[in-house]
Amino acid sequence: MQFMEPLGVTDSSVEAAWDYERDDWRADFVETVRDLAPTMIRWGGLYSRYYRWREGIGPADKRPWMRNYVWGGKETNRVGTDEFIDLCRRVGAEPLFCVNFLSDGETRYTGRSAGAEEAADWAAYAKTKFWQIGNETSYGKVCFTKEDAIHHTVQFARAMKARNPQSRLIGWGDSGWAADMAKQAGAYLDYIAIHMMGQSPRRPDTVLRATHYQANPEQAWAELLELADRVETRLQEVENAVDFPLAVTEGHLSIRPSNANPILLEWLSAVYHARSMNIYQRHGNRVKIATAADFEGSRWTVNAVMLQVPGGRSYLTPAGSVMRLFRRHGGTHAVRSVESPPGLDIAASRTGDRIFLHVANTEYRREITSSIAVQRSAVKEGRLYQIAPANLRQAVGIDEPDVFKPVETAFAQSCRFPPGSVSAIEFELGR
Repeated sequence: MQFMEPLGVTDSSVEAAWDYERDDWRADFVETVRDLAPTMIRWGGLYSRYYRWREGIGPADKRPWMRNYVWGGKETNRVGTDEFIDLCRRVGAEPLFCVNFLSDGETRYTGRSAGAEEAADWAAYAKTKFWQIGNETSYGKVCFTKEDAIHHTVQFARAMKARNPQSRLIGWGDSGWAADMAKQAGAYLDYIAIHMMGQSPRRPDTVLRATHYQANPEQAWAELLELADRVETRLQEVENAVDFPLAVTEGHLSIRPSNANPILLEWLSAVYHARSMNIYQRHGNRVKIATAADFEGSRWTVNAVMLQVPGGRSYLTPAGSVMRLFRRHGGTHAVRSVESPPGLDIAASRTGDRIFLHVANTEYRREITSSIAVQRSAVKEGRLYQIAPANLRQAVGIDEPDVFKPVETAFAQSCRFPPGSVSAIEFELGR
């Protein structure tokens, strides 16, 4: 999935994706997102705590502007429910709305809090399937207690399903809330949400701060692999606590300066993104929704899609390039990867007799060559799609927007994986 939130003056975000001359989504943005191929796009985030959905519908010139309390500045509401659903339809994605959950218990948004009836009215108006109740409700000390959050989640879920019976609801379960949320409100929910945030370096000598990594990129590579390992550790902790479908509705690297570290535009960071997406796939019996970036904007390097403004074109960051590659070349059912050479991180899937491998070479300097075999079946020739910059410090930008486009070649059972490469392989099973 991808995650869209109006970010005010912090990142021009949604406003930057709208073409006011044409009064429509920017054509280059829609083309890039269609190529990215997300199965779901989420609207909300902290913005949901003071968002009143009715202000974003009806004639555009009648919509009131609103203050962006968290991210600064104001929002025009030019993009609202109908425009967001239209974008999702154009790119083939399911819309996911995060509702105003009584401001998640915060009291500073005077007149901006909305209850269960407003959420139910929105569900009836939009007629979409996926809805999140509560966003980062357990973070900090100014929101609901766990007990209050569970109580209100049940109220919201009942009201929303009464007005939109097809609704599939996501309740908030991070910070140790998952087990109790599932136990007490699980009858009304389809998923429990967590956010894979706070993925920050812990080494005292870390180079993942500011531009220190540039003097020691190999240490940065090793630290990024350590951070990816923590994604799996965290998932296992949640899975051990609760047996319920999970939705990772936000998640990205948190490297200082916050949301703006240049390493996230370099291929160095791709090892974290590829490892994380493979981890989510290997946990796919529980993890049903997941992302590795914020969605789009013109400033934050944690985005999947970068927008040149004014005008210009859109392009994918390394996180976006990895998600695009794995999304476009992936199956519907899990396949067990029994054995792989040290240094290759592999996740496998299939659709019918077509097999898909997602392969990250986690070695900074070493190329790995490996043959591919399937138990009790022959392997037919297929296609290899590979992103393998010769320099792992290669960065994407407006002057080289296509530098991380995968190269397609024929696959002949034995494959070469250059250092730091990320690959997708497709092939048919023989008889």
